[in-house]
Amino acid sequence: MIKCTECDAEIKIPDDAMENEIVTCPDCGASYELIKSSNGFTIRPAQSVGEDWGE
Repeated sequence: MIKCTECDAEIKIPDDAMENEIVTCPDCGASYELIKSSNGFTIRPAQSVGEDWGE
């Protein structure tokens, strides 16, 4: 389990999780990208892709 940086809720990491996979906090809905570390995974805020409106 990893703590959400927004609301401190616990985020369950799936057993078959892969690096760069997106996980979502069940309480606040924040999205995080999984980063492989020496002792499992850490998280960082997921990059949100905004609309470019054809530019």
